[in-house]
Amino acid sequence: MTALSVHVEGVGLWSPPLADFAALRNLLAGSTPEPAPARPSAAMLPPNERRRAPESVLLAIEVAGQALAMSGRDAAALACVFASSHGDQAITDYMCATLAHSPMELSPTRFHNSVHNAAVGYWTIATGCHAPSTAVCAQRESFGAGLLEAASQVLAEQRPVLLVCSDTASRGPLDEVTACRLPFGCALVLAPQAGATTLARLDLGLQPRAALDAPLPEPLAGWREGNPSAVSLPLLALLAAGRGGHCRLATTATLELHIDMEPVA
Repeated sequence: MTALSVHVEGVGLWSPPLADFAALRNLLAGSTPEPAPARPSAAMLPPNERRRAPESVLLAIEVAGQALAMSGRDAAALACVFASSHGDQAITDYMCATLAHSPMELSPTRFHNSVHNAAVGYWTIATGCHAPSTAVCAQRESFGAGLLEAASQVLAEQRPVLLVCSDTASRGPLDEVTACRLPFGCALVLAPQAGATTLARLDLGLQPRAALDAPLPEPLAGWREGNPSAVSLPLLALLAAGRGGHCRLATTATLELHIDMEPVA
């Protein structure tokens, strides 16, 4: 596969230990960042929507807004790819339990928020975005698959694309299957050419998948298993370090992206 080269203009990050990308930078530099608030603020949503939106939507909108602010792009004109391994697990647990025991009591609002593209729907409505939007799901490979999709759109259309990947903590019997311990979300704004806000260039190549995941620097080593969206951490760590480097991210059960990162001054 010919390498795909894209440029990173903005990064968003939220999890209970890390409120944003700056917190990750501080952590890797050896300091202890302040923990994140109890809930993502999702300031891009109007107050009424923010009050009724589920955690999965708040998480995705929070990291999307962070990456957008760093990039300086106009959300209304920005194509977007939203990825998630499991969607909103709390709502899925509620719906399964309600359908099993009292199906006539199913909440229309919760059903509305249960669909996999709920977060991208909230985002495009709140920002007035009429650019193309995509929802991606590939189990634990969702971030890698979303990155490949977003990079392909960047180069095919020669336009910037927002990539968001997020998952909430598991709930009820689903916990035995997904073992998703903490919410985690991240976002990247990718562009075809370098610009005033460019942080780094990524050269992406698709290769057969290796047997083992590459090691992560401490203190991130154990985080990757706690949330499928946290498989993005090798790339986020490279971006936070601000130095050139290499990582790989699975896109399917048999393929992975080999990523060479070069910082842009």
